Amino acid sequence: MQGFLHTLFIIAVVIACLFAATFAVYFFNLDMKLTAALAPLFEKHYDRIDRDKHL
Repeated sequence: MQGFLHTLFIIAVVIACLFAATFAVYFFNLDMKLTAALAPLFEKHYDRIDRDKHL
């Protein structure tokens, strides 16, 4: 029984940490800040792609 409660406690702590991490990402808008920081790399890659210019 002690091992089960310890495992349950560890699972609860992991879930709480994941919730705190996702809340921090949401609160500080970190996903869009990361996207804005990576945009020049994405644009550089996208501009190098060959396109079919015939319609």
